[in-house]
Amino acid sequence: MKEPLLHFLLLALAIFAVHGLVGADADEKTDSIVVTAAKIEQMTTLFARTWQRPPTPEELKGMIDDHVKEEILVRQALALGLDKDDTVVRRRLRQKMEFLADTDMPAPTDAELDAYLKANPDAFEIDPMLAFEHIFLNPEQHGDRMERDAAAILEALSRPETDPASLGDVTLLPPGLPLSGKTSIGQTFGADFAEELDKAPVGRWTGPVASGFGLHLIRVSERMPGRVPALDEVRDAVAREWTNAKRAQLEDQRFAELLKRYVVSIESLDDMEVSQ
Repeated sequence: MKEPLLHFLLLALAIFAVHGLVGADADEKTDSIVVTAAKIEQMTTLFARTWQRPPTPEELKGMIDDHVKEEILVRQALALGLDKDDTVVRRRLRQKMEFLADTDMPAPTDAELDAYLKANPDAFEIDPMLAFEHIFLNPEQHGDRMERDAAAILEALSRPETDPASLGDVTLLPPGLPLSGKTSIGQTFGADFAEELDKAPVGRWTGPVASGFGLHLIRVSERMPGRVPALDEVRDAVAREWTNAKRAQLEDQRFAELLKRYVVSIESLDDMEVSQ
């Protein structure tokens, strides 16, 4: 017992034992979960908005318990690495990062909107407007006589006393349309019909012009050409498209900066062993 070496060994063992006990306690120490007053207020507000009344004490306790359960399970899942290579989790994280980027979007100035409008006039052009009458010719009823019959009707229409409503074949189509957008006309009669209509002279019967229904003799009564509007006429639409374009530009810039932090290696399929 008087041997100094023995005293040293006993002291070392004591220190080792105390360290072991302290280390075990540290390993078993639980994480802290704090349900803040702000979180409780948020849960209460969401409940009230959904059910149009505040929660009862029992319902509030249930929400808090469920929040604690979720927090514990999420922490355990992260500790086990269950978030790794999960497509849904990765997609959600990407969406959150893109959402955070959107919060930095600047508000456009009038000068920026006007410049965007001038750089993209076709996207905001006001559609040409056309008003017209038509006489429908059913190809099944006229057959090989179509050109001859159409010419005869056009000749009759050149006489002032001729009533256009007395000519042509029966159809459920209206006999004409008031001023309507060229695109809208194309949706009803077909894009080719709308193009021919836009080229037709005003005030004179011409044709026949084909549509998805058959053939038509047409008379344009009024035409308003398309035009690029002033900014005040389409401010909301320009602001929306400017924002979309600016967002895409900023996303590309941010991603380019992030990409500089990484070394990306892409393996060739030729380097992989393909199992038969």
